[in-house]
Amino acid sequence: MSTEVSPNASGQSVHTEGTTPAAPEKMSRESVTIISTLLVATFVVILNETIMNVALQRLMVDLQVDAPTVQWLSTGFMLTMAVVIPTTGFILQSLSTRAVFMLAMGLFAGGTALAAVAPGFELLLLARIIQAGGTAIMLPLLMTTILTLVPLARRGAVMGNVSIAISVAPAMGPTVSGLILEHFTWRFMFVFVLPVALAALAIGAKYLTNIGQAEKTRLDFLSVILTVPAFGGLVYGLSQIGGGHGGQAGPGTTAIAALVVGVASLAVFVLRQVGLQKAEAPLLDLRAFNFRMFTVSVLLMVVAMMALFGGVILLPLYLQEVRGLGSLETGLALLPGGLAMGLLGPVIGRLFDKVGPLPLTVSGSVLMVLSLWQFSMLDAGTAVAWIVTLHVGLSFGLALLFTPAFTTGLNPLPPHLYSHGSAIMSTTQQVAGAAGTALLVSIFAVVSAASGLVAGMSAAFLTATVISLAAVVLSAMMRKTPGAGPAHAAH
Repeated sequence: MSTEVSPNASGQSVHTEGTTPAAPEKMSRESVTIISTLLVATFVVILNETIMNVALQRLMVDLQVDAPTVQWLSTGFMLTMAVVIPTTGFILQSLSTRAVFMLAMGLFAGGTALAAVAPGFELLLLARIIQAGGTAIMLPLLMTTILTLVPLARRGAVMGNVSIAISVAPAMGPTVSGLILEHFTWRFMFVFVLPVALAALAIGAKYLTNIGQAEKTRLDFLSVILTVPAFGGLVYGLSQIGGGHGGQAGPGTTAIAALVVGVASLAVFVLRQVGLQKAEAPLLDLRAFNFRMFTVSVLLMVVAMMALFGGVILLPLYLQEVRGLGSLETGLALLPGGLAMGLLGPVIGRLFDKVGPLPLTVSGSVLMVLSLWQFSMLDAGTAVAWIVTLHVGLSFGLALLFTPAFTTGLNPLPPHLYSHGSAIMSTTQQVAGAAGTALLVSIFAVVSAASGLVAGMSAAFLTATVISLAAVVLSAMMRKTPGAGPAHAAH
């Protein structure tokens, strides 16, 4: 007999166990509807995260603000994400699935509508912060729901679909915004996103049912307050260092001060969470790190995200500043890699279910190292077709890493740690992305100032290559993990 998961009248997951612990191969239509709705919503909110990058120059002119000011539209978004994501473990445990979804998409749709009509910079920044609040909740909600509803034997395949949202969406952002800005004003970046956001909200309101049952958990306000200087300080400091690709040679005192405050606050935050574990009330339950494969997977994700974000920032810089391509041409050059990463995700997910993580992650990390090494050899005359080919190769390598890392890391967690494990992975992604961007762009700026743009690009990509060697070591440590599985989700 098989194990089925279905919500009862009160919304709590009911688990009917047969004689074997094996998970079923098929999911209910209701589960498919829930996950599909969340996938579409997550795709839209992550697409929105990178859609602004190409538009900053246009916004400086239209809103009559300078470069450091307009940069806050990206920095403010990242800061909000960094502060809200660590609280999502608590949010997901305290509210029903439906309530969390309505909160996330309500914030996102409201922020998008405000951005579309914002008369000036201040309201546009507020709109971006509101959008970021909704965005921060969506990915942990999606991953926690998958862990709760999807049988262990099919998790890889479903997690592969998540990679469409987390890799194709950010890759498409610059291309979509380039196309929009070619023909419309910047407001249409939000006008086009709003109907999709409202449709996802309406579909969720009609079809989404509650998964599991909300728990009465105590909110530790000191932990919430600490997330602001801890994660906010880290991401702000790193983004300020990484924001100076206009030739600034090093970090300013503000960035260094933010990093120092961030690291100190993070240490206090971690000690606070460990202390609260005895009372079963941590904001972010760090006991997920007691599971070896979770720890290895998080470290692997950190290295992969540093490589991904470094590539996302450095390649457009190379194509625009060295090769002289326009923003739309740059977006189109990077699109095949993003599409390859997303379209391969479900295939790699199904492979993962059959062969486990080891052959996939080792192949992916080696391909990532080789691609980054080849990027370090680019010069002013390298054919754009070869750059596109290398970017597709890097994207393929990252696709071979992401799905196995997500799934292997989260599989062994008991259900009461699902939301916290998802929140930890999402938080480390944000910090690693900011760290990768800061490090590589700083190296690019310093070397470029002394030896020219091509030398700066080469040095930055060579650094990324060295960092990615750590992924090869971590990949070799990956093992297939038994999971707590939905059959035990009543924990």
